[in-house]
Amino acid sequence: MTLAGLFSSSSVSPSPLGRWLKPAVGAALTLATASAFAQTQMKIATVVWIGYGPFYVADALDLYKKQKLKVSLQVFSDPALIPAAIASGAVDGGMLTYDQVVGQVAGGKNMKVVMPIDYSNGGDAIVADGSIGKVADFKGKKIGYNPLSPSDFLLSYALKTVNLSEKDINPVSMTPEAVPAAMASGALPIGVTYEPSLSQILGQGGGKKFKVVFSSKDAPGLIADVLVFDDKVIKAKPAEITGIMKAYLEGLAYIKAKPDDAAKIIGKFMGVSAKEAKEQMSGVYNIPLAEMPKAFVKAKETTSYYASGEIIGQLLVAKGQIKAAPATEATFDASLVKALAK
Repeated sequence: MTLAGLFSSSSVSPSPLGRWLKPAVGAALTLATASAFAQTQMKIATVVWIGYGPFYVADALDLYKKQKLKVSLQVFSDPALIPAAIASGAVDGGMLTYDQVVGQVAGGKNMKVVMPIDYSNGGDAIVADGSIGKVADFKGKKIGYNPLSPSDFLLSYALKTVNLSEKDINPVSMTPEAVPAAMASGALPIGVTYEPSLSQILGQGGGKKFKVVFSSKDAPGLIADVLVFDDKVIKAKPAEITGIMKAYLEGLAYIKAKPDDAAKIIGKFMGVSAKEAKEQMSGVYNIPLAEMPKAFVKAKETTSYYASGEIIGQLLVAKGQIKAAPATEATFDASLVKALAK
């Protein structure tokens, strides 16, 4: 299967114009068509994740139009497939977690963060049945999660806190969406996933069957979502990328100004109710423009890429996923955020 077959677009292509239109109408439509062609088209890879809500709002309300952009969100079922799509040029950029970026740069890819989006604040979690009380109880147990993904990273970090590693568990590879069914069937006592799959698990058995044992709340800033482009694209299309960032910020402002309407839009995109979308929003923190520059500044807090990147690099090296951690400066380009924040 080609990469193009692995994602779907939220945009709809216009129908071709008929030749039977009256001259005046035809002239008007010609102008409209010319205006449409004046828009730069950009394809951005994403997954269904509550933290990307401002992008979903921007998509539904076409907030890109004023930036003279036509942005098509390409929805992937597996976030691990997005880096390859960016590298191949199948998409112009994508939404990744920062640990993915560290891994890609360590592997020789020239991908860079241009904007912090959010960090998980409970939206990613390790859930377990009643037989599991704490992370130390994971030893020897089957755990379902998606390798080389945010779930893998969260699990690795949790295990490290109790001096365990992947060698001490029985890993079962599966996508985040497959975890709820696997746990419901009794095949797995422990699973790692994120919203909306997380709420699906916790809602089973009247909310008493499964519980959160460890979540991104226990590691603030470590699972951070970012907007990423190849360095060549950043150099070639800085204005277009800035336009995407502006539309995102407008989407974020809309969420704050009209939370009920925004929840309906986001819920529709994610395939959940507006109520569920609102509940899931509490599990992430979308970073406002005023705070964005802090992510690129050296600090001890894990909301800084320097602090979180050091921990991420150590874990990835320990897992054998990379040979050496890249320099933090090689993982981002802060110029566009700094220009916007002035």
